[in-house]
Amino acid sequence: MDDGQHNEAADHFTGTVNASTFSSKSPIHSMYKDFVVLFGWDLKSLWQNAHQKWAIALYSAVINLNSPSDTIFANCSKARLGILLWEDALLDAHKVESHVIELNLSSHVGYQLEHAALHDFFEQYVSPSEAAGFIEKVIGVQLDTALLCLLNTATGLLCDREVQICAFKTSTEYAELLLSTMKHPDLQMEHIAEMVATYFHCAMLSHRWEGREPLLHNIQGKVVYKLKVAGGLMKLQNFCKVACDAGYHWAWVDLCCIDQNNNVKLSTSLNSMFAWYHHSALMAVYLSDVLPLSKSGALGKSTWNTRGWTILEFLAPKVIRFYQQDWTPYLDDQSLNHKESCMIMEELQDVTGIDAHAFIAYQPGMGAAREKLQWASACVTTIQEDIAYSLFDIFGVQPPILSGEKKQNTLGRLLQEIMAQLGDITVLDWVGRPSEFNSCLPANITSYAALPCILPSLSEDQIQSLVSSLQNMVPVEFASKFYTLLDNMSAPRFTNCRLHLPCITFHVTEVRQRHSPAQETHFTYGVKADGFHDLFITTEEALTQFSQAKPTRQTFLLVHPWDRCLLELPDFAEQPALADDVENIGDWSEPGSPLDDSDELPGGSPVEEELDDLESHS
Repeated sequence: MDDGQHNEAADHFTGTVNASTFSSKSPIHSMYKDFVVLFGWDLKSLWQNAHQKWAIALYSAVINLNSPSDTIFANCSKARLGILLWEDALLDAHKVESHVIELNLSSHVGYQLEHAALHDFFEQYVSPSEAAGFIEKVIGVQLDTALLCLLNTATGLLCDREVQICAFKTSTEYAELLLSTMKHPDLQMEHIAEMVATYFHCAMLSHRWEGREPLLHNIQGKVVYKLKVAGGLMKLQNFCKVACDAGYHWAWVDLCCIDQNNNVKLSTSLNSMFAWYHHSALMAVYLSDVLPLSKSGALGKSTWNTRGWTILEFLAPKVIRFYQQDWTPYLDDQSLNHKESCMIMEELQDVTGIDAHAFIAYQPGMGAAREKLQWASACVTTIQEDIAYSLFDIFGVQPPILSGEKKQNTLGRLLQEIMAQLGDITVLDWVGRPSEFNSCLPANITSYAALPCILPSLSEDQIQSLVSSLQNMVPVEFASKFYTLLDNMSAPRFTNCRLHLPCITFHVTEVRQRHSPAQETHFTYGVKADGFHDLFITTEEALTQFSQAKPTRQTFLLVHPWDRCLLELPDFAEQPALADDVENIGDWSEPGSPLDDSDELPGGSPVEEELDDLESHS
């Protein structure tokens, strides 16, 4: 029989028994046969098929007769124990005990059942203190790396970690979890952790700093909802209301939830941003310059896209929603997660240049370093060094936070870390003003705005053709020795802000100035070098002009950083970290193939001094 038939049979059975008049002498067990015939169903089969609740209903109906036997009470008690109704089972056992005393003093069924019920009851329960201990451990683990300071969306009060925990312990969620843990000591820790995490889920705000924004000391100890609306307070109040309406107990806003005057907490916060954003329940993006009812394209024009922290704030979170000036969803998209909106993600992709797939499942790392630097090249921050701090988590590095550090040094330390860990020389592909940290590196992130230089790939036929042409030009012994030297070069590295960079050098044979529309501020020169294609160089510097017909006594070199990836050796773990890159192959190199892996370069002219500075600046 299916559940529907069981329900109907139980209802009929209970109604029939309750409506019938039986004498106290009636043989109750003989009636079972009649019901088996009537309904095609017996209690034993019901029990075996795990329908104990209907067995309880049937037994209860029979118990309502004038003289139920101790067997009926016993069977009902066993059925209740089967579905963990210990209190009711204990009551039935007690009735058996009383019934036995009255009718059959030789039976011990009641005592046995009462003992079983009591045993199971206490076996299945844990004390409140034990249950609280379990939950306390989970809270400690859950909040170990969680946000330090949060706004309570219900009360409007700023709460530190201790106050957050106290709020949880006085909540209905905690009471329900405590009771559940007491009743089910075998409850999986994962389930407890999930319930704790759900309570502490918080919404975070991504926004532009505009005018006078409330800081931590402005709202500490005050109810946000009751503060006089001024400057950024209205934005803060509206955000807390949005978070509360979405069912989140907690909200976080950068300026008023981070103590900017506490360097330890500030450093912890900056190094935890990606993890915090990633584990947030909601990232609410407030577009103050996007008017209500705006059409598609308004998001791309918003100045929010130029914020330094914007990239991290839409890459890291799993759930994000965009709100217009009046706090209505952008494009009236009522979905819970705008990362699932193809239209909105495509708009972001167009304006940022970041592939939409990265929005969904971005993982911090060193890969594609030059591309990531270009993402941030158009971004600006109120605090200058924040532009580099906002990229630390993008690359998955955590250099120390140095208060008051110049932005050039902060950016320099980040780029130094990228080269140290990855040996990636693409960070040297930039255009702009050199950094005071090291002149091989740019002073500003804007220097990475230009697309990275990507050499055209060669087809298999082209590669074979070039190899064949070299067979008649370069002796095998020379080529083998040359390959070995390249293979043994160490990776680029920094030591005390000095860049050690293996390079290939080309002797310059001609420099001639070319006319250029920008000649008033920049100079363009045509340059020829042995073993190198002719090229044009535009610079603010005035270079010495010469040619083979009009030679100069100075020596000029074009220096090209050696890229180990050309040998398909991207792993530098086995390379000597501090190898002495001073071997000079000038003694055996053939004309037209000058290569130098030395830290020392000839000096004597502005260009050569700059080249020397590129390698040894401190």
